Amino acid sequence: MSEFVRNIRLWFAPERVRDEGGTPDYRFSLANERTFLAWLRTALALIGGGFAVDQFLPDLRWAWRVGLALALLAAGVLCSLRAVNHWVRCERAMRRGEDLPASRFPALLSVVVAVVAVAMVLVVLVRGEG
Repeated sequence: MSEFVRNIRLWFAPERVRDEGGTPDYRFSLANERTFLAWLRTALALIGGGFAVDQFLPDLRWAWRVGLALALLAAGVLCSLRAVNHWVRCERAMRRGEDLPASRFPALLSVVVAVVAVAMVLVVLVRGEG
């Protein structure tokens, strides 16, 4: 079974993480959980931003409005899925005494948010001239 599939199974059976390695200092597990919750707050903000773009910019061209909204909504979905996957991977690594997993996701998420922000700035500037 692949590592990814195993991680997904652990999303829904987190007690099985205890089968691996030893119990880390509870402060590290709680810090891992706080990080998970921070990722979820970020996901909720992105999803809320996507709905806000769609609902509060009705004068914006349909393609722009939907494109920006979908980019934010997709980023929110990916962020929420990444949150639980990262939580499981970190918990397993701590129990095994391994280095915490590295990820490119924060950089990818930052680029997506920056691109959407630049597009929104351009939309605001173009609308201001019209």
